[in-house]
Amino acid sequence: MPAAPMQNVVQLSAQGSVEASQDLLSISMNTTRQGPDAGTVQNQLKAALDAALAQARQGARPDQMDVHTGSFNLSPRYDRDGKITGGQGSVELVLQGRDFALISATAGKIQTLTVGNVTFGLSREQRERVEGEAQTMAIDHFKARASQIAKGFGFAGYTLREVSVNTNDQVMPPRPRMMAMEARAAMSDAPVPVQAGNSTVLVTVSGTVQLK
Repeated sequence: MPAAPMQNVVQLSAQGSVEASQDLLSISMNTTRQGPDAGTVQNQLKAALDAALAQARQGARPDQMDVHTGSFNLSPRYDRDGKITGGQGSVELVLQGRDFALISATAGKIQTLTVGNVTFGLSREQRERVEGEAQTMAIDHFKARASQIAKGFGFAGYTLREVSVNTNDQVMPPRPRMMAMEARAAMSDAPVPVQAGNSTVLVTVSGTVQLK
């Protein structure tokens, strides 16, 4: 026999959002090289990366500034006839942590690489705290709305049938001052100018309730 159709079941959703200051900075630095062969390019990239790592490791501190290598690309270079005329490649170093002053100062001291990208985000501790607050808010809103709907239809209350929880970030960082970053090449040891923005963590609770 076919299942009886569900009655007095309502589908609804509610949200909770919490805004928090971005407390995690990531600066990726890179350089590209070209040469007569892949071996020469690889040696040039290695030398540039080794010098940058030596400088960065002097100030590395757990969570405050972590240092790790990023992408390392090496490929042939071709002429118009499709013949290999040399090699080309790129290398990346990433500085990441919560000490903005240390990271920006270290990036300014590295002379063999240039700033490629600056991003901001939330640390794990900050994210867990904000997500917890937003989730509690979303659940409270969901329960209040379910009670209101039940009352509006003349029911005494409701029981929860199924529910799902989803989390999204709405990042609103300020526009990086790229001109200032490019100009730092002419200012030895000048810190890279950075300014964090805010992230809004949005939690959505959706599901169905049985009115009773």
